Amino acid sequence: MLRVENLTKRFEGLVAVHELNFNVTQGEILAIIGPNGAGKSTVFNLITGTLKPSSGRIFLEDQNITGLKPYQIASRGLSRTFQTTSLFDQLRVIDNMLIGYKYRTQLGFWNTLFHTPRWRAHQKEAFERAMETLNFLGLAQKSEQFVPALSQEEQKRLAIGIALVSKPKILLLDEPTGGLIQEETDRVTDLIRKIRDQGTTVCVIEHKMQMIMGLVDRIVVLNYGEKIAEGSPAEVKSDQTVIRAYLGEEVDA
Repeated sequence: MLRVENLTKRFEGLVAVHELNFNVTQGEILAIIGPNGAGKSTVFNLITGTLKPSSGRIFLEDQNITGLKPYQIASRGLSRTFQTTSLFDQLRVIDNMLIGYKYRTQLGFWNTLFHTPRWRAHQKEAFERAMETLNFLGLAQKSEQFVPALSQEEQKRLAIGIALVSKPKILLLDEPTGGLIQEETDRVTDLIRKIRDQGTTVCVIEHKMQMIMGLVDRIVVLNYGEKIAEGSPAEVKSDQTVIRAYLGEEVDA
């Protein structure tokens, strides 16, 4: 689904990501982990077009998407969430979902201006898809509420839903359980499994190791912008290089 080849990003004298190689296979959940400052979110920003790489290439289903604008990448089937939940607080839950659906439309100016039959059909389709996604998220009953009325967990779910409503082929989740207590984390973890089970490939950044070890199929570990390990959760958990990166010394796994 996604292939990263020799990806590098330099900020003046700082190398944030250095010759990174990895792939995400269709139908799996892949985690990218590493200590703070390892370059994880920078990798997501490069993949989704928020940042342009200094060198290297990124492929989505064998299409070279390197350097494309974020909306162009989103239209090709790649969506993401952000580490800080970004929602339209002054709008209702359903309105936020409808905004997330806009990338699937190519109505143009005149259809929108004159509310043509095509425009009305799209509005109906968008509303039905938004409600279908809210039901999947467990938020259908909150559709008419404004965002500030939601709990932190519900806002996390809504942010995932905005990325999910356009039916992406692959979903990138940047710390989807950040700030949540264990019970809330477990519920969001179950939601991520459901997303994968209904056909969307998932790549996730997360700091909660217990969650990651029980959720994902494979793990890529970064440290100072370089890949230091890759493998199954069991393989990564016992890798001494990974242990040193997190703890600063060699200990028994």
